[in-house]
Amino acid sequence: MSQISVLILTKNEQQDLPGCLASVAWSDDVHVYDSLSTDRTVEIAEQFGAKVTKRAFDNWAAHQNWGLANIPFKHEWVFYIDADERMSPELMASAQKAVDQAGDNVAFRVQRRDFFVGTWLKHVQASPFYMRLFRPEKMRYERLVNPISIADGPVGEVTGYLDHFPFSKGIGHWLDRHNSYSRFEAEQIMANRRGQAPFSLAKAFTAKDFNERRYHQKELFYRLPLRPFVKFLLLYVGKRGFLDGVAGLRYAILQSIYEYMIVLKVDELERQQPSKR
Repeated sequence: MSQISVLILTKNEQQDLPGCLASVAWSDDVHVYDSLSTDRTVEIAEQFGAKVTKRAFDNWAAHQNWGLANIPFKHEWVFYIDADERMSPELMASAQKAVDQAGDNVAFRVQRRDFFVGTWLKHVQASPFYMRLFRPEKMRYERLVNPISIADGPVGEVTGYLDHFPFSKGIGHWLDRHNSYSRFEAEQIMANRRGQAPFSLAKAFTAKDFNERRYHQKELFYRLPLRPFVKFLLLYVGKRGFLDGVAGLRYAILQSIYEYMIVLKVDELERQQPSKR
């Protein structure tokens, strides 16, 4: 397949990277964007013929934006994939067709299938669609963690699945990673509050300015009593995660634990602030 470069973000991914690289071997321009790995990640990437760019990780949005602006992609279009993800054959074919017939589109959403204990988490996931195929000069990211993809132009969708194995390194690794993510999430919440007016329930629903309304809506969620339990109910009942069986129950519990980690770290950051007198 031509016309599409591939971007893989890595940090100590010697276990998962070979399978990922094999799934994107159709591209003649594969870039591994590495956050100073200390294992065999870079060696494996070079063995597969991938081009390696190294940069110390700071936060997700800044890191990804730097990569899109500075990595010398050969092609006009880029497919972004993580080391624990795999492209299905149908997705490969539909991605090529999408860029051949892109029209005004500057990006395309892809449907991801997350797997846990051998089960596709079809229902319990908050959203299965991610913007992964794009023209790099038309894409930017915002937020310190779990960044939002913002395309400067129309966005389409492609068929086929991007398969994701977030527990490939075990539950302990997932918890360690989300412990780090929760710190970034807490810092993001605190950053959002700086310079903003005090929270207003009314403005969460009536503010005319979209950004102002979105800020107060987010604050409403952040201030919900028993927010981790609310998240569990949203995923397990609202999203019908119970249809995913034991895997759906475990995943919803893990997500509620992650939410509680964020709650605790926001509380800690608030207590560390100088008191206003």
